[in-house]
Amino acid sequence: MRLTRRGVAVLAGAVCSYAAGEAAGYAYFRGLAGVAAGCLLAAAATTLLRPRVEISRTVYPDRTERGRPALATLLVRNPTPHRQRGFAAVDRAGTAAHEIQVRPLAAGVDTTYHYELPTTVRGRLQVGPLAVRLSDPFDLVHAERAVGGIASLWVYPRRHPARPARVGHPRHHHDGPITDPPLRGSADMRAVREYQPGDEVRHLHWKATARTGQLMVREYADPARTRFTVVLDTRPAALSPAAFEEAVEVAASLLYASAAAGQPCRLITPAGTDTPVDSGLRVARTLLDELCVIAQDATDEAPLVPPPLAATRPVGAIVVITGPDADLGPVRRWRLDTVIRLGLLKPAAGPGSITAVDATAAIAEWNASRADAS
Repeated sequence: MRLTRRGVAVLAGAVCSYAAGEAAGYAYFRGLAGVAAGCLLAAAATTLLRPRVEISRTVYPDRTERGRPALATLLVRNPTPHRQRGFAAVDRAGTAAHEIQVRPLAAGVDTTYHYELPTTVRGRLQVGPLAVRLSDPFDLVHAERAVGGIASLWVYPRRHPARPARVGHPRHHHDGPITDPPLRGSADMRAVREYQPGDEVRHLHWKATARTGQLMVREYADPARTRFTVVLDTRPAALSPAAFEEAVEVAASLLYASAAAGQPCRLITPAGTDTPVDSGLRVARTLLDELCVIAQDATDEAPLVPPPLAATRPVGAIVVITGPDADLGPVRRWRLDTVIRLGLLKPAAGPGSITAVDATAAIAEWNASRADAS
């Protein structure tokens, strides 16, 4: 609760009137001060009476791309048998605030209000809590009370139409062109491991079971199922903030396209992020959630890939997304399929290298290189 400018002026006038009345001995000024003080107390009491309404909020969609619309819907209901007065409410979405003028509600009536949420910045946006602004008829005192819950809006990086990844240098028989869907019978045994609930009984390996005394099963892999890894550089010195947003868009576009094409994907960053997922649109959401909140949180001295992860090269195709002058370090030994450098327009260093000023140009070059290789 706080006084408005008018309330401060009334309070100052009351003090001055009372002081003048005491000094000059005029009861009129003391009475005037009492009236002003009574008005302030009545205004404060009025703001303590919060409208008895129920407020609920929904956000649709709860996940959207940067720049695409998202709406918040407020449902205000009067559950009492009495009419409720109108009030102003402020709903916050991140650093932005939206003011709604709620009309007076009759008994048992509800009303709906819609407004658009800001989606210009990537990230997880907290919507709420709703602040009800209460004031008296003379605008002497204002008060705010938080009501309702909190919702989240995930603002994903923009995705550009991209071709799925493919292995430029096959390294074992599990690498190869993707087939969608994989042909029947196109599976090779990759390993023998301990049985887990849900495994196919027909894949039991009886000889290994007899030798180990535990149920063992054959693990099969589709030889046409490419695995795709993206290394996103999150070191502040490698990319400017604007170029980093473009890099996140490139990573989101490539990972989504490959996951949708049936490829298991993985995201690695210098800060230690290691998010491996299977294929499909449902698991692609895990990667998009990670890219939604990812930031340049690695130190400038950190290697591109943390040493525990750099010891073993990931299987399948590997793409590194970094800045124009960033050092790849020991990752060069991985024989990278593609290095995408963003920020400055420089000629590509050779095959498997893409340089671009933004995500649109980088994805265009990526699609062209995939088309030439197919």
